[in-house]
Amino acid sequence: MFQTDLMKGQRILVTGGGTGLGRAMAEGFLALGADIAICGRRKAVCDETAEAWRAAYPGRRIDSFGVDIRVAAAVEEMVESLWQSGGLTGLVNNAAGNFISPTEALSPRGFDAIAGIVFHGSFYVTHAVGKRWVDESRRGVWRPGMPYRSVVSIITTWVDNGGPYVVPSAMSKAGLDVMTKSLAVEWARHGVRLNAIGPGEIPTEGMSKRLNPGEEPGQRSRERNPMARPGEMRELQALANFLMAPGQCDWLTGQSIMMDGGSALATGGNFYELRQWSDADWQAARERIEAQNAKDRAQRG
Repeated sequence: MFQTDLMKGQRILVTGGGTGLGRAMAEGFLALGADIAICGRRKAVCDETAEAWRAAYPGRRIDSFGVDIRVAAAVEEMVESLWQSGGLTGLVNNAAGNFISPTEALSPRGFDAIAGIVFHGSFYVTHAVGKRWVDESRRGVWRPGMPYRSVVSIITTWVDNGGPYVVPSAMSKAGLDVMTKSLAVEWARHGVRLNAIGPGEIPTEGMSKRLNPGEEPGQRSRERNPMARPGEMRELQALANFLMAPGQCDWLTGQSIMMDGGSALATGGNFYELRQWSDADWQAARERIEAQNAKDRAQRG
């Protein structure tokens, strides 16, 4: 439903853009003519993704960064380099971390691992990009009537009804939800729109191994979702394209759109059923999660 050149002239940064949901959204923007920058802690993975895109989309500018967004100075350095090479028109806060755990079993380090990426890191990137857009507005580089710049943040349906067994993520995503609402009001006069997407289960390797360990990808949604299926990447791409593309609905800002096939309405869309797990179930889940973490560390080198 989108013209193939809809995002020509746009340049969008996608955090966590080398894999999973971030990669899908970034490629959706590329397909509509945008230039892309991606970042992630696993630089080799981002570089591999970027090389594949350069072959598939010749002539597009595709930048790749190995950055831990929990480090504000590293974020500032990356964003400054992007401005030195032309700036940005869009940002997707996608980088995240999560795992299931009884909250009483969490360590401070475990909590910080999630909050550092989702809460602190997403703010650091939004702040670094947004303050430059505000400065451009104050200097007249952006003026009313010109296309708005956009931020899209990936949240969860748990921001509305809580997230048992994923409390660090639920708390951090709720922070992104209220950041979206707050900055949509504060930065509107500077030509900046902010919206959020709360996707239900769209299976990726990291999500499946850490949130549904031992299950087949999509199994939970096939059993419990009103539509009897998980979401698809193309559906996320379509919504992200609509929110990010200039001129589609510029009056839409400060909104969080839940896209989950009605799961949260029907079941709560969270992990309440895990109260039935035994100690052995939790031990098996921890072992699977730790195996995935070790694999990710090896890829970061």
